[in-house]
Amino acid sequence: MADKVIMLACAAGMSTSMLVQRMQDAAKAAGKDYKIFAKSTADIDSELASSEKPDVLLLGPQVQYMKNEVKKKTDEAGIPMDVINMMDYGMMKGDMVLATAEAMM
Repeated sequence: MADKVIMLACAAGMSTSMLVQRMQDAAKAAGKDYKIFAKSTADIDSELASSEKPDVLLLGPQVQYMKNEVKKKTDEAGIPMDVINMMDYGMMKGDMVLATAEAMM
């Protein structure tokens, strides 16, 4: 089982999949055992209710309009969340997004 679970959420869960790979590469290079995955924002409720709920949730910049709604849910679940930095997302800087997630946990 992974030490930490990091969830990324975007409109369909597809545009973040390349970023997930870059984050996984950065975590592996640092010797960290993290489960990092992307899902659609429609899956947030079920992921927060799962037995292996995320330690942190990051929203893709394209769905930042949902931040307040999602923040209420993550606050209730005791999970930190924020929107991924648009420059880091656009340039697929997995190491920077990973560092952001780690700082939040």
